[in-house]
Amino acid sequence: MKNIYEIDGVKPVIHPSSFVHPTAVIIGSVQIGENCYIGPNASIRGDYGTIILENGVNFQDMCVAHGFPNGITLLKENTHVSHGAVIHGCTIGKNCMVGIQSVIMDNAEIGDECMIAALSYIKPNFKAPARSIIAGIPAEIKRPVTDKEINWKSEGTALYQQLATRSLESMKQCEPLTDISQQKKLDVKKFKPLR
Repeated sequence: MKNIYEIDGVKPVIHPSSFVHPTAVIIGSVQIGENCYIGPNASIRGDYGTIILENGVNFQDMCVAHGFPNGITLLKENTHVSHGAVIHGCTIGKNCMVGIQSVIMDNAEIGDECMIAALSYIKPNFKAPARSIIAGIPAEIKRPVTDKEINWKSEGTALYQQLATRSLESMKQCEPLTDISQQKKLDVKKFKPLR
């Protein structure tokens, strides 16, 4: 059973091609587009404002999306949000990467194809032009993103889009095995390696 809830009569909208892990919690005014991956223990709370995850967004385990009343939290197409990040009332452009345990605060605007380093804190109202490397506490723009970095990021996001499909097709609860010799090997040949 998935943890998907309506509030005040408002129900989330989730495209059927997207995977939402059963431990994720989705509440209220939430829109999840096509081919998205929502990881274990993620929290997407549209109980005050609206949360929009456009097509291809990867929202990994323990990530949180929320916002202030009447606000919009927007993650544009192919955004990659790494483990434990907090996204609050901001806009993140297309094909961005948010590093592990980063925090992006209200009214921040992150341009397309930006990369945010792990553990970064982006203050309210921060603005970043497209293709910026952003890092620090508080975060600053460090330099432009290279084509090689964007290609690497895009390959990683594609792996999570494949994981959404794999999870919809084959993930299910099971009893663990008691002997390692009984375990089937993961077919790693079907995954495209990252450079």
